[in-house]
Amino acid sequence: MNIRREDLRLYAVTDRAWAADEAELFRQIEAAVRGGARMVQLREKRIDPGAFLEEAGRFVRLCRRLGALSIINDSVEAALKAGADGVHVGQSDLEAGRARALLGPGKIVGVSAHSPEEAVRAQAAGADYLGCGAAFATGSKPDAKPISRETIRAVTAAVEIPVVAIGGVNQENILKLKGLGLAGAAVISSIFGQPDPEQAARELRALAEQL
Repeated sequence: MNIRREDLRLYAVTDRAWAADEAELFRQIEAAVRGGARMVQLREKRIDPGAFLEEAGRFVRLCRRLGALSIINDSVEAALKAGADGVHVGQSDLEAGRARALLGPGKIVGVSAHSPEEAVRAQAAGADYLGCGAAFATGSKPDAKPISRETIRAVTAAVEIPVVAIGGVNQENILKLKGLGLAGAAVISSIFGQPDPEQAARELRALAEQL
């Protein structure tokens, strides 16, 4: 396993919708890390592949300078070319075993899992951690249906690798995830959609420590 549970306590996932331009996005990323995020995922759904690769390289350099782990959403190719610490893939993206084969043993592979069955398959394929959700209703991914606390608990119990909750997690509801066996939470709008991302991350990090 290429990651520690404590690295996942607060996992920041970017969303360009909350930034006026790339410069602001990178200011937000730096603020999130300074506030306590130890891992950041660059998630871009609407960008030219060439521009994304350039952005990914800059993102990896920033994370390295700040001492945070850099994860690329979906694109193993971009993760490899940019020298990222790893990649995160969903159930409809590149299969986890293929991602592991392409990245090699030393990189981080994260996989989205919505059930114990998906979790066990991902672990067997070489995943280092799982993102489980949606934990709550979320505007970042409107089609993601929330799963029950019982399902989240079943996922964490089914695997030995760490699991983070993702989807609609904020300062008001994060402690509802306490006692479910989670390593932490992955957060999008409750960091990047806030006027002060650093302070938002600091508050979330303190709460996540209670999970």
